[in-house]
Amino acid sequence: MKRITSLALALMLTGCAATPMAAPRLASDAQIAAAEAEPVGEFATEMRWNERMAPFTILGNVHYVGTAGIGVFLITTPDGHVLIDGALAQSVPQILDNIRTLGFEPKDVKYILNTHGHFDHAAGLAGLQRASGAKVIASAADKPYLEAGHVDHGPTKDALFPPVRVDRTVGDGDTVTLGGTTLTAHLTPGHSPGCTSWGLTAKDSTGTPRKVFLHCSASLGGQSLVPPAYPGMADNYRASFAKVRAMQADVFLANHDMFFGLHEKRARQLAGEKDAFVDPGELQRFNARMEAAFVKTLADEQAAAEAGQRP
Repeated sequence: MKRITSLALALMLTGCAATPMAAPRLASDAQIAAAEAEPVGEFATEMRWNERMAPFTILGNVHYVGTAGIGVFLITTPDGHVLIDGALAQSVPQILDNIRTLGFEPKDVKYILNTHGHFDHAAGLAGLQRASGAKVIASAADKPYLEAGHVDHGPTKDALFPPVRVDRTVGDGDTVTLGGTTLTAHLTPGHSPGCTSWGLTAKDSTGTPRKVFLHCSASLGGQSLVPPAYPGMADNYRASFAKVRAMQADVFLANHDMFFGLHEKRARQLAGEKDAFVDPGELQRFNARMEAAFVKTLADEQAAAEAGQRP
């Protein structure tokens, strides 16, 4: 009997060791519920950040499941799906509804990718991770913000959101592959220290493969360059503008509607232009426009700082 009991105990212990424990979530159900129930701020309301928008297919297996003002993208595959960004905490229910409206299930989302840790793209991540059980992937530089539930600089440093566990960090050129689709991380710091753009290939309405580029962000977002919101900020922007100048994309996407003409293109698509989002020159036009704005703002802030230091 003693030998049988010992054997049974050994088997139980072996079984326990062989079964991986799920990593704990950082935000409690109560934190997530409170964040989702919090009133949306005046600026966010004005910018339509939580306004509902019907989901749709951009091209191939790339779908829009975000709000009227904040981009959230679903990449579908036979082996599960990838979600990019989480919008506001209050947006989680509609993102989940949008996924279902397109005929997919949130529980089939295997990975949630993040572009950067500002609350308007990260506040919904904890709720989406809870609903799907997906692994969250982000850059090493922005991971601390996601797991703390706020950034430590700039005008949104006091905007708290439910912290989210980051299961994997990516560096420049790292990939995430699922069901025959590969997404490549392109580090484009500036807007945040670890700002991460994502690239993949998807087929247009004719079956032609198209390069898709989802830009993290190249705007200043109200952050100061002089003094910098974080160390090395201006140099990060310069390096990212130079990097993107050498890139090519057929489809340019961004995480706010105004940066990539979301509503105008969707209207054209509804009018019958199936590949309304295909524009091989748009990425470079956007990069040039954002770089010019950066250069002007930097010069203005440097001049203001020098004027303030004069007797």
